[in-house]
Amino acid sequence: MSFLKTGGIARDHGRASSGSDAGAVGNEAGAPLDLGRVVAGLADLRAASAERRPDGTSRALPSRDVMLDVTDGLVAALFPRHFGPGGLHTGDVDNFVAGTLKTKLPALQHQVQLELAQRDGGGEGAFGPVRTALEIVAEIASALPDVRALLDTDIRAAYAGDPSAKSLDEVICCFPGVAAMIRHRIAHRLYKSGVTLLARMIAEFAHSQTGIDIHPGAQIGESFFIDHGTGVVIGETAVIGRHVRLYQAVTLGAKRFEVDDSGSLRKDYPRHPIVEDDVVIYSGATVLGRVTIGKGSSIGGNVWLTQSVPPGSHVTQAKVRHESFDDGAGI
Repeated sequence: MSFLKTGGIARDHGRASSGSDAGAVGNEAGAPLDLGRVVAGLADLRAASAERRPDGTSRALPSRDVMLDVTDGLVAALFPRHFGPGGLHTGDVDNFVAGTLKTKLPALQHQVQLELAQRDGGGEGAFGPVRTALEIVAEIASALPDVRALLDTDIRAAYAGDPSAKSLDEVICCFPGVAAMIRHRIAHRLYKSGVTLLARMIAEFAHSQTGIDIHPGAQIGESFFIDHGTGVVIGETAVIGRHVRLYQAVTLGAKRFEVDDSGSLRKDYPRHPIVEDDVVIYSGATVLGRVTIGKGSSIGGNVWLTQSVPPGSHVTQAKVRHESFDDGAGI
């Protein structure tokens, strides 16, 4: 006996309704569930949500599945020997990269167009979504050599900074911090072009794969190394200099959220830390607010920091004080 009884769902003035058996679901006790009523209720909620939008409509969203495929393709184009097909011969690498980009860039263009249609209300004028999407994707493609050059500095920093790393290939293939940065460097380019939804999708792919949560708006300089990485959080307006190293469970977050006159959260204002060059932040440290960690500083493990520190600072937890109390002397 089938749990789901098949049948059509009729619509009357936008509301779904079930026939005598249409869309019914039976439970073990034999009591039917009106599937048509469930579908109709969800439809009403979608309609109400669409009415709250500025133009009163809901347009097609970019696809997470497509963007995951595009992201994997761009990663393979950046590092074809490591993330391309197995057995790729040296003489075939350029052809593989060209073929991958010819496939993935048009797919990316369509996803950019869908996001821009959401943002711009779907206009199709001379400077509408199609042309803008072409320009944005052309900018992203042209920037790929620069992205690869930046990533090479991150990879070398990881190799130099971890005595367990036996080769650059191991760093590229196996280090979660490098995996997160490959995707962040791509996402940040999209973010700077105003394609923030797609950029956030790429950031969340990296987050789910590595446990490292880097907002695509974060500005990160060259030779950046996240060791181990699980639980690292870097906020949208964080600015990180050159040759910075973070360990697992470090948070570069906001101290508080400002509100406007209407009581709504303010957006797009600096609220995350500035970390200058050559800083090391050890595991579990939390740095909150628009504070500056001066060049060459070291922030110890599990430190909670909400104020700026000058260059060359060494911030650690207070030492545990050992005292003994005999015969009630501590009262």
